[in-house]
Amino acid sequence: MLIGEALLGTAPELAHVDLLIGSKDGPVGKAFAQGLTTLSAGHTPLLAVIRPNLPPKPHTLIVPKVTVQNMEQAAKIFGPAQYAVAKAVADAAEEGIFPKDINLDDIVIIASIFIHPEAKDFRKLYNYNYGATKLALKRALTNYPTLEKVIYDKDRARHPIMGFKVPRLWRPPYLQIALDITSINRIKEMIIKEIPKSDRLILEAGTPLIKKYGVRVLRELREVAPDMFIIADLKTLDVSKVEVDLAYEETADAVVCAGLATTESINKFIYEAKRLGIYAIVDLMNVDDIIGKLKTLDGFPDVLIFHRGIDTEEAGGKSRWELIKEIKQEFSDKKFLVAVAGGIRPGNTKDALEKGADIVIVGRYITQARDVEKSVRDFLKTIGAEEPAVDHYRVHSEDG
Repeated sequence: MLIGEALLGTAPELAHVDLLIGSKDGPVGKAFAQGLTTLSAGHTPLLAVIRPNLPPKPHTLIVPKVTVQNMEQAAKIFGPAQYAVAKAVADAAEEGIFPKDINLDDIVIIASIFIHPEAKDFRKLYNYNYGATKLALKRALTNYPTLEKVIYDKDRARHPIMGFKVPRLWRPPYLQIALDITSINRIKEMIIKEIPKSDRLILEAGTPLIKKYGVRVLRELREVAPDMFIIADLKTLDVSKVEVDLAYEETADAVVCAGLATTESINKFIYEAKRLGIYAIVDLMNVDDIIGKLKTLDGFPDVLIFHRGIDTEEAGGKSRWELIKEIKQEFSDKKFLVAVAGGIRPGNTKDALEKGADIVIVGRYITQARDVEKSVRDFLKTIGAEEPAVDHYRVHSEDG
C-alpha cells in the first residue's frame, strides 16, 4: 500500500487530494470494493472517468470529503473533479510515473478529494484537482517525504489554514528577552511592538511578571506576539504537573523548573511537559553538582539554564559558563540546548557562545533601554542573526 497527499490552488477552488494505491487483492482493493458498494449519504463514492464509459487505468475510486448537499455541489464532483482525477491518473500512466514492473490491471487507487461548497470556477476546479492528483500519485510512488525531510521540516513548517505558527527551537543561537518588569502595558506597547521580526527571538514571561498578573499574562503576550516562542518562567519547585498544566493552558511553548527541586518533582515536570508537547527547561541556579543532578533524572530537559541571579551578579558572582562544554560532552547522547542568563551584554555574548551557549537571555539591557529595537539588533548582530526570518523567503515544495 502506498500513500500520497497534495494541496494545490487557492480558495474556494483549492484542491486537497489524499490517495491510496494498492493491489486489488490487498487492503486497498477491499476498501475499494466496500466503498463502491457501501454508499453514504452526501459522500457517495464514484469511479473516476475521463468521459462516460472511459475509466483510466488503474481504476480509481473518488470519495468526496465534504458532504454533498444538493445537485449543484454534486455537479462539481461528477464534472471537473471526476474528470481531473481520471485524466491525471491516465496521464501518469502514459508518462511512466508508475513503475514499469507494475501491471496497472492488478492495482486500484482510492482518491479522497476536497471540493468547497462555494467553489464556482469549473476550470480552476479541474486544474487544481488534476495537479493535486498527479502530485499525490508521484509522491506516493516515490514514498515522499523521506524521514529526513519530515524531521528537518517539522519545526519549520507553517500550516496554511491554521492561521498561526507553532514555533520550535531548531536554529540556535537565540536571543531570549526576559520580560521581568511588572508593567504589562509597557511590555506590550514599548517592548514587544518595538522588537524586530526574527525567528531567532524568544520571549520569556519572567517570574516577577507572572507573580503580579498570574499565568494569564501569557495569553496577553500571545495576543501581541502570536508566532513567537513564549516561555513561562515559573521556577517550579513542587506540584510540577499542576504548574506545567497551568502554563500549557495559557499557551506557553515552554515552562521553567528550578534545578533545586527534588528529583521526583523534576521528573514529573519533564514528563508532563513532554506529554503536552512543550519544552521542559531546568534552571540550574545554585545547583552545586549539575552533572550529578542531571544523572538522577529519568528524562532529560530540553533546555538547561546557567543562571547567575541578579543579586549574585551584582555581588560579583561567577557565571560557571566553563561547565557548558563539559555537560554537553557528558550528555552527548541527549538532544538539548543550553541557555545563559545574568549580566549578558553584547560585549560578553560572543564569549558565552564560544563556551557553548545556544541561547543568551537578556533582561534589563533590553527592557529598560531607551531604544528597544536598537538594543535587540545589537544582540542579533552579535549572535549572527541579523538576516530576516528564514520562513520569509523559504519556498516550501516537495523537494525543498
